Amino acid sequence: MEKSIDREPIDYGILAVSVLGVTYNAILAFINHNIMPMTPSVVVLSEILILAFSFAFILRKGIFEADLVPLGYLVLTIVLTVYVMVINKAGYIDHLRNVLIIFAFVVMGRWVNERTLKLAFKICCLSVLLVLICEILSTQAYVALFHPAEYFQNTRGVPPATYSDSGLFRGALGFEGRFSFGLIDHRSSSIFLEQVSLANFCGVIVIYLVSFADRLSLFDRLIFVSTIVLILVTNDTRTMLIFSVVSAVGYVVYPWIPKICDFLMMPVIVVIGFVIHSFKPDAHEDDFVGRISGTVRNILDMDLAATLGLELDKATTFVDSGYVYITYGATIFGLILFWLFVSFYPAGRTPNQKRLCHALSIFMFLNLMIGSTAIFSMKTAGLVWLLVGFLKFNEGSTAGIRVSATQAGRTFSRSAVS
Repeated sequence: MEKSIDREPIDYGILAVSVLGVTYNAILAFINHNIMPMTPSVVVLSEILILAFSFAFILRKGIFEADLVPLGYLVLTIVLTVYVMVINKAGYIDHLRNVLIIFAFVVMGRWVNERTLKLAFKICCLSVLLVLICEILSTQAYVALFHPAEYFQNTRGVPPATYSDSGLFRGALGFEGRFSFGLIDHRSSSIFLEQVSLANFCGVIVIYLVSFADRLSLFDRLIFVSTIVLILVTNDTRTMLIFSVVSAVGYVVYPWIPKICDFLMMPVIVVIGFVIHSFKPDAHEDDFVGRISGTVRNILDMDLAATLGLELDKATTFVDSGYVYITYGATIFGLILFWLFVSFYPAGRTPNQKRLCHALSIFMFLNLMIGSTAIFSMKTAGLVWLLVGFLKFNEGSTAGIRVSATQAGRTFSRSAVS
């Protein structure tokens, strides 16, 4: 089996898109300080080019029956986006951009072979690990390479912290009293240059290990585990620490849990959030309980107009309340569509597929209680949806559907396969 995988041709297009999706910010940051200043439009253009290549790849292959569910999700999101923009007389494509990333990578996941998928995860993991080690051993050397504060000032308009001249992104500096293992004097960021994406990348690697460990060599498993541990002890992420512990137990338990539990995961997490809020309704601290309580307060503050997308101008103010962020920007129906897609699209027949779909549901729906945009970012979302697409169509009863569909020619657009 391993020998046949080694003989699989590497799809350099998918590999490049996957790796660039994770690393493009670090590349732009290096250029920003050492070659020429970057602007917000350059960052947007970089992401557009990655997505454009992804869609060109998909169109070249053709749209098949197996792609109709993600395509339907994308089309319905386009309809909701147009509705929200027309009713508010304002431009807003944030949620559409998020779903475009999901669609592109989950469909490419159906076409990617195992060798290319493994290589993409390995290159991204090693890149994160090596830069993280550099950041831990010498923050000065890390800053000299990327100058995160300068990069985010030029491309996001975020000014450097006035209380620090370290050159780090202000969000990575942390604050007194925050949960920390105390191994470094800030929250690690690695190639992402900011701490939130690194934390979520840790979650993506945990999902990969939980659902793919039996396909990996011992050496590869050691690389991924080492990266996870090093992120957890330096990034000070409470959510991913909890998620990692749950996933370690879940590796054994998940295959025995029915798939319907993924559908129930979101309402259960929201109900638990309300229970936590009832005990600490005034919690405003930047910690796990404070974030959850804040999200529940924001949910309670929503009215009918907000759920129908009539208050779009408030959407960007809820970056730490994912459920509210999606609802304001894409209506309650956008949130329902995301809930249904995460719950039902990933396959749940084999043990690995069940591990993936359960871990994915916890990762997504728990994150929406304490954050929002990070789980949709190409820096982390690309890899996880590529994995979802691969496991759905390359394991169990659907394995080989890519080949059979191509041979049968059941396309809904022109296919490049003759």
